[in-house]
Amino acid sequence: MDFDSNKPIYLQISDSLCERILGGEFKEEERIPSVREYGSSIGVNPNTVMRTYEFLTQDGIIYNKRGIGYFVSSGAKDLILARQRKAFLEEELPEIVRRMKILGIPMSVFADQEEK
Repeated sequence: MDFDSNKPIYLQISDSLCERILGGEFKEEERIPSVREYGSSIGVNPNTVMRTYEFLTQDGIIYNKRGIGYFVSSGAKDLILARQRKAFLEEELPEIVRRMKILGIPMSVFADQEEK
């Protein structure tokens, strides 16, 4: 896994796990790799993965069955979609619209794309 130095690693791992849940690689109520397994597979200290799992647990995306491991929560996919859509609309889209205005790209470009 390649990491961006502008964002904490545990958040990048969180984003990756969420993408894997959205992509269907990890299904709801299915066990995910242990902290050590996952850390080893991506070349990260298990403490960093543990921080990621704690973060996702607090968000309700995964949960821990003591002695068994971590599992994807029921409804995790919908929760992730709602949060990512909200973040896109509030953070990314305004920047895209701003850049389009600066570059003189009309909003009609989207209508043109739908017709194809």
